Amino acid sequence: MIMEFLTPHSWKDYELIDTGGMEKLERFGQFILARPEPQAVWKKALPESEWEKTAHARYRRQKGTDQARSENPEKGEWIKYKKMPDQWMIAFNYNGMNLRFRLGLTSFGHIGVFPEQAVNWEFIYDFISGQAGNKDFRVLNLFAYTGGASLAAKAAGADVVHVDSSKPTLTWAKEIMELSKLDGIRWVAEDALKFIRREAKRGNKYNGIILDPPAYGRGPEGEKWMLQDSIDEMISYCRDILMPSGSFMIFSLYSMGFSALIAENLVRTQFKTGINTETAELFFPDRSSRKLPLGTMLRLTN
Repeated sequence: MIMEFLTPHSWKDYELIDTGGMEKLERFGQFILARPEPQAVWKKALPESEWEKTAHARYRRQKGTDQARSENPEKGEWIKYKKMPDQWMIAFNYNGMNLRFRLGLTSFGHIGVFPEQAVNWEFIYDFISGQAGNKDFRVLNLFAYTGGASLAAKAAGADVVHVDSSKPTLTWAKEIMELSKLDGIRWVAEDALKFIRREAKRGNKYNGIILDPPAYGRGPEGEKWMLQDSIDEMISYCRDILMPSGSFMIFSLYSMGFSALIAENLVRTQFKTGINTETAELFFPDRSSRKLPLGTMLRLTN
């Protein structure tokens, strides 16, 4: 089944203002940022002078390939047009779930949240809340970054394991958990593929898996992750550790050229039978109603 998802318009602290010229203009709380966006190949609706007048800061990325930028993330900079802090707070509220995010202007251009994933936070929260005895519901979040999905699962009452190879990012995620008045998430600083391979060997099981892999990456001991080389193996371990009923998996792909059909084929090849899948292209509309694609997603339930 093919679906389309919009991140909720009710998120008061986020808005996509304009897109084009391989950039996007976004509002996070009271601050407006201009950031690179390689899929926004059309013309901007607003003139460049309006972008500079509106934005508090703009990120300039180093030249080179996506892989080169991933391996050398420090080569980029923020140019501030207006006075603003390097760190600030935004909120996300949904049906009794109240999350708080501490954002920051990082040297690699990210700011601590991927807004398009908010639709998945809602799904996770609703799915777990609807399960009887959800305190025994175990969730594994791989490539978990600052952990919006981890927070949604914990807010719904799940036992959460959060895996990311970056220790500074884990520290950031812990801070966000505390700001959201949650606790008890298990933090694991490890290469995601090594961790899930070990979990499969141990026979550990989970009721929910969130899989949000980058195109390129490195583990804490220099392990090299290449999506096209390792993703099929990763999905096979997800199959081994996912509970056979009353469970879910969310699989996101951000790499350009990786369609929802690829996600569907990967999952169907490994799981074969007994599952329901839905695929979607994540996007946000800007003020001119142009839809900015922000990756593809598959949801599996059984």
